[in-house]
Amino acid sequence: MSAGDSAERAARIAWSRISEPCDAEVTTLLAEHGHVAALDGVRSGDLARDRPFADRLRGFDAGHELESVALLGARIVVPADEEWPAGLDALPQPPHALWVRGDVPLGDLCRRAVSIVGARAATHYGLRVATDLGAGMAERGFTVVSGAAFGIDAAAHRGALAVDGLTVAALACGIDRAYPQAHDRLLKEIAGYGAVITELAPGQPPYASRFLLRNRLIAAISQGTVVVEAGLRSGSLNTVRTADALGREVAAVPGPVTSAVSAGCHKAVREMNAQLVTDAAELAELVGRIGEDLAPTKRVTALDGDWSDTDRLVHGRVPVRRPLGLDALVAEVGLAPRTILAALGRLEVAGAIRRRDEGWQKVPAPRSAATPGTAHSSGPRLSDPTARHPS
Repeated sequence: MSAGDSAERAARIAWSRISEPCDAEVTTLLAEHGHVAALDGVRSGDLARDRPFADRLRGFDAGHELESVALLGARIVVPADEEWPAGLDALPQPPHALWVRGDVPLGDLCRRAVSIVGARAATHYGLRVATDLGAGMAERGFTVVSGAAFGIDAAAHRGALAVDGLTVAALACGIDRAYPQAHDRLLKEIAGYGAVITELAPGQPPYASRFLLRNRLIAAISQGTVVVEAGLRSGSLNTVRTADALGREVAAVPGPVTSAVSAGCHKAVREMNAQLVTDAAELAELVGRIGEDLAPTKRVTALDGDWSDTDRLVHGRVPVRRPLGLDALVAEVGLAPRTILAALGRLEVAGAIRRRDEGWQKVPAPRSAATPGTAHSSGPRLSDPTARHPS
């Protein structure tokens, strides 16, 4: 590393430590002087005299910062590094640096990535859809990006992890904190199968304003964003707006028109250029490679025209990924066990569902454009990440 690169890295770490992300005055200073000269100007008192930057710099030591980060099992990535995600450069106010935990190079993770976001107070329907999307996109070779929050975020991460897929979590606090604390184990799993990232220096707490700033990273490092359940004032819609402004693909999963938690998704379709998607195949076609990630045409099965209302109701409650037992189906559908078993028998004969273990699951539609070589190994990491994420 040259002296110039070292000074630039140290300056970026310092600005991350002494200023808030997207600070307008800092953005202007850096545009005019650059990170190194602006920091020197603050130290000398020539710049930003009315801000406490100089006070915050007292005791700052870039070498000590790097050593502390290494002890945390993390690293600091700046734009000069090969693994810096190119998508961040499209932001009007990109981060000064990123703190990263995880062995897979971040740039490789972001070459083929999709962001899945949504409500914390998600419904059973939303959690199931988010899990299926996370798993389905990971199986197609996409890195699943989200914010590790309760609800939709966690479901998307867990869906990817369930198929040994790659996933990235962006935090609104320092890399040394697990937020929410209940997701400490989940974040460790994510770091093992991808990366945990933040633009905030270690020790920084998750203030409310920082979540909206974090959302712009989620939007920028992927090729598209889908929202699964969101209220009209949800922060997830901020992620959709940012993705749309950056020229990324945006999508939304529909919900019941009577559901307040899906109202934001419907607004995104109506007012924010979001495309309506219902499964991973449709999402992959939207954010994937043109001509390679085509979704199969959905066809009506031979029995579909003859299905009774009960058959359709039961089929709609049978999940794709995880078998559901009879007792759970009775609770879901609200019909007598004998009635549900009869419907399950007809659906199984038609090839629409299958028996597995002690339950039933849908038979997935064939994928017409699965990327060759995207099957996931049982191990947590890639020896060559680009093999799964070709340029």
